[in-house]
Amino acid sequence: MRNRMVLISLLVGVAIGQQQPAVTNDPASGQPTMNKVDLPHHDMSNMPGMSGDEKDPDANLRAMQSMEGHMDMGPHMKMTAPRPVQPGDAERAQQVVEAARKACAKYKDYHTALAEGFKIFHPEIPQKMYHFTNYGYGFEAAFSFNPDHPTSLLYEKHGDDYKLIGVMYTAPKRFGEDELNQRIPLSVAQWHEHVNFCVPPADRRKEVLSAHPQFGLRGSITTREACEAAGGTFRPVVFSWMVHVYPFEKDQASIWSVARQNGHVD
Repeated sequence: MRNRMVLISLLVGVAIGQQQPAVTNDPASGQPTMNKVDLPHHDMSNMPGMSGDEKDPDANLRAMQSMEGHMDMGPHMKMTAPRPVQPGDAERAQQVVEAARKACAKYKDYHTALAEGFKIFHPEIPQKMYHFTNYGYGFEAAFSFNPDHPTSLLYEKHGDDYKLIGVMYTAPKRFGEDELNQRIPLSVAQWHEHVNFCVPPADRRKEVLSAHPQFGLRGSITTREACEAAGGTFRPVVFSWMVHVYPFEKDQASIWSVARQNGHVD
């Protein structure tokens, strides 16, 4: 079975990056306030770019399967560029690690995570890493960074149990690298997002499962022109920025491992 780690990381980010609240003035105080919006549910069946325009119950799964892949995704993945170490970077990064470790402590029993509103993303699909996502925290991450509130908890499944291994933080896809650097220093962590996605037309969705697909994040199509010529719908950026942290590891390379979050470590 192919590695599905990238698949899950990708899809969790969509629900966070696509919806933004309206900002209006509170009539009582005159201060700006965010209107409530409906947060997406854990099935994510209405995510932009996933199911197309039709309500096809199988389309989401087929799109998910098309996104299996590896860290070396070429024109379909954008990574932040590593920056030179600046004074204070190590300390800021360590504060995030300590916050992530503290946030994880109460959720080593996955039942606690479920009881507090984290939802397992597609538990029916075998995965190397399962995301338990808190959509409230994800919504919060669209506006501010609170390392005590990771968007997702990361678990490995062992039999009927889940072992907590880390967390995932997200940031809006509108962010530039300077803004991401303010959240977690880019001299330490590399954020990534997924780009140049050609959504297949309804009658060609099964093609994403082929050995050499045209569509999806493993596809040969990487430009709007080629996508539209093939009858697809082009998405320049399809997911939010995301980064994994493995706070229980002992060294910095393992704590911030890009390879592990993209499926290279078993």
